[in-house]
Amino acid sequence: MSKIKSAFENGKAFIPFITCGDPDLETTEKIVRASVENGADLIELGIPFSDPTAEGPVIQGANIRALAGGVTTDKIFELVRKLRKDISTPMVFMTYANVVFSYNAEKFISTCKEIGIDGLILPDLPFEEKDEFLPICDKYDVDLISLIAPTSDKRIGMISKEAKGFIYVVSSLGVTGTRSEITTDLDSLISVIRENTDVPCAIGFGISTPEQAAKMAGLSDGAIVGSAIIKIIEKHGKDAPKHVGEYVKSMKTAIMGA
Repeated sequence: MSKIKSAFENGKAFIPFITCGDPDLETTEKIVRASVENGADLIELGIPFSDPTAEGPVIQGANIRALAGGVTTDKIFELVRKLRKDISTPMVFMTYANVVFSYNAEKFISTCKEIGIDGLILPDLPFEEKDEFLPICDKYDVDLISLIAPTSDKRIGMISKEAKGFIYVVSSLGVTGTRSEITTDLDSLISVIRENTDVPCAIGFGISTPEQAAKMAGLSDGAIVGSAIIKIIEKHGKDAPKHVGEYVKSMKTAIMGA
């Protein structure tokens, strides 16, 4: 069993998303460390891809900047090796199926196990096609994280029953990005998840303010924030770690009371 469950053992989990290599890998390392020091319970590391279909313009921009800077999957593996020397916080990769395929799925997932990556999120992998990767993930004890969206409908129970690690609940239709409000009936969606599994679930897509994070964590087991963090990194560049740390602290404090 992976360490992901431990992220949800100290109350509600705060999960920051960080695109590796934006603006460079040295800064990414400092941002991860600042996030952990300020209360992040699980780190979601994005491996950049040239066509990130689930992402809005903010994270697309981070992907473009990282790739232009010469980041590669192997360099990201090395970054995680370095972080794992002294950081035990659970970490997962978020990327796209093509990145794993082109690297060689077995080689990619076995390396995840070797370097201490606990799970893998592939937003473009349909539930019905997960057997492309699931047996390899099971072999190396890397959780293949399921996503459930408002459109999952009758499949919510089925996906929940087979979920591992945690369930990524997509708050809204469309791509990632901050939203002024989240209007999806998440209560009903999460109640179906709860009926079918005791695997924790965290809500992502559109969360940017402490108030939103507290509300989403109140409904679920945690909150995932990406675009709002990427905006801080885009604004501050190499000086971003301190600012991301402050943001993570404010978000973690907000959800502690959820």
